[in-house]
Amino acid sequence: MVRATLVTATSLALTGAVVAHAYLLKHQFYPTVVYLTKSSPSMAVLYIQAFVLVFLLGKFMRKVFFGQLRAAEMEHLIERSWYAVTETCLAFTVFRDDFSPRFVALFTLLLFLKCFHWLAEDRVDFMERSPNISWIFHFRVLSLMGLLAVLDFLFVNHACHSIITRGASVQLVFGFEYAILMTMVLTTFIKYLLHTIDLQSENPWDNKAVYMLYTELFTGFIKVLLYIAFMTIMIKVHTFPLFAIRPMYLAMRQFKKAVTDAIMSRRAIRNMNTLYPDATPEDLQASDNVCIICREEMVTGAKKLPCNHIFHSSCLRSWFQRQQTCPTCRMDVLRASNNNQTPAPAQAPPPAPAAPANAPAAPPANMAPGMLPGFPPGVFPFWGPFPAVPPPAAAPGATDYPKPFANVTPATASTADTAAGAAAPGPAMPGFPFSFPPPPFPSAPWLPMPPPPPFVSSMPPPPPSLTRLSEEELRELEAEGRRGLEARLQCLQNIHTLLDAAMLNIHHYLSTVATLAEQDTQGLVYIYHHF
Repeated sequence: MVRATLVTATSLALTGAVVAHAYLLKHQFYPTVVYLTKSSPSMAVLYIQAFVLVFLLGKFMRKVFFGQLRAAEMEHLIERSWYAVTETCLAFTVFRDDFSPRFVALFTLLLFLKCFHWLAEDRVDFMERSPNISWIFHFRVLSLMGLLAVLDFLFVNHACHSIITRGASVQLVFGFEYAILMTMVLTTFIKYLLHTIDLQSENPWDNKAVYMLYTELFTGFIKVLLYIAFMTIMIKVHTFPLFAIRPMYLAMRQFKKAVTDAIMSRRAIRNMNTLYPDATPEDLQASDNVCIICREEMVTGAKKLPCNHIFHSSCLRSWFQRQQTCPTCRMDVLRASNNNQTPAPAQAPPPAPAAPANAPAAPPANMAPGMLPGFPPGVFPFWGPFPAVPPPAAAPGATDYPKPFANVTPATASTADTAAGAAAPGPAMPGFPFSFPPPPFPSAPWLPMPPPPPFVSSMPPPPPSLTRLSEEELRELEAEGRRGLEARLQCLQNIHTLLDAAMLNIHHYLSTVATLAEQDTQGLVYIYHHF
């Protein structure tokens, strides 16, 4: 307060001194005015005095329409004002030929009215979180919105009349800006009506969030259309409007968010009505019998989410209009619902009669006699699928097939391969339960078969029948399968962690690139303006 008083007194003293000095030099009113307008130091002092007067008028209007501002409202006002000042400076570079005291005054008035539009929007949003609203609050908000709507309409009308009579000029920018402010007033007024109806009703209004969402969707669509029309006209008439890039991007992002929220909320509410079970009295007794959304006890009409948290159905409907997560644990309910919608398992066929203990395993279907079945996919991940191959010929006089690859050393394997190379085109490698395909180049019969690749391990063939295994062997086989499954799950979890880290790095890289691009743009504008 003391600082504002000191600045006001200093500016008044400087203005009085400048005007008195000019009048003492010229001794008449008109020559004094001409001298003040031609003198740069005098104009600088007058500009400062004008800004001080605008500041005092803003404080007076703030006291009349808002009273004391909250900390959040002041923070939002300062943040948006800095962006608005930056965009105004960029607009000065586009319309530098029209730069004049009137041009500066119009932009100052635009920024002044924007501040009150932002404050009105924040104050109406505060109605949803305030339990007691007095009649003075309603009178202030309604009078302010009426005044802002009238001023926006008058400035849009003046801009259209000026463009029609004098052609395209800087009034195109002002007309577009005030049209955007009119849509903001419309949005604020609709929200005010919805909040007022909700406050007047005894029970919570369930459809309020739906109307709020579609209001933002409608007004966002109007803003996007206005920005597209403005960008098209500016490119054809003047040049590319650099100062409109950021607000256009924010309007498009807000409209995209509104569309996404409308789609996702409808999906979440449909899942709540069809998939989520009603909470039973036992569930309510087992958990905290208080809905954390409305802070009231739950008796009937409660729903149980996939994460086992319970809320009122009406509260969940209003919550899902804004975000599709659990209010307690922040679990994505849409993803959890998709995971729960697994297809019903097929009915298992009747079990076949048990075969005798010493009965040989039945051959697979559609398999010619004397052929070995092909291995299932995934057994050998580094090799392609192999067709079924005929079994190796048994030695003369042998009555039973020996244990596979028992007592085979690398030396004997190499010798056997050399001997069998001339007999069959695709020799079987010892230690592998399949035959390698023939090499793509001609091989001489005296050359041995090359050793297997180092990454392929020799795997024993599957047992002919599990009935021949003992209890200990079955437990060992089950434990080995369980260890393999746990290793695969751990590998998938590691891959998920690496993907999350990669996405974090990508977001960091994109934010850095955006910051550098913004700095480069500001540097180019500065160079263009000064050189």
